Amino acid sequence: MFGRKKDTARLSGPLTEDSLRQWLIEHLAQRIEVSPADIDTGKTFEAYGLDSRVAVQVSGALEKIVERRLSPGLLYEHQTIDDLSGYLARELRLAGRTG
Repeated sequence: MFGRKKDTARLSGPLTEDSLRQWLIEHLAQRIEVSPADIDTGKTFEAYGLDSRVAVQVSGALEKIVERRLSPGLLYEHQTIDDLSGYLARELRLAGRTG
């Protein structure tokens, strides 16, 4: 039915709010099979039909990008691409100051 797809969206360069937002746009577009131009970064993940299983998978993919453990419920805590990319950028800046 639904074949597993290899994640082709990669992040190059520094981890900034903009680069994280772009990765999330591309990753979501690939998952729901639409053009990245069709993704509204202010729309909730739930509105795009992401269920809890997919939310955990996206969180796992993000862990590889940011190279740190993330909450499996991250997409429920930060429900839009704008909110999530801003949160991650802030957390990464804070982690960079302390570590």
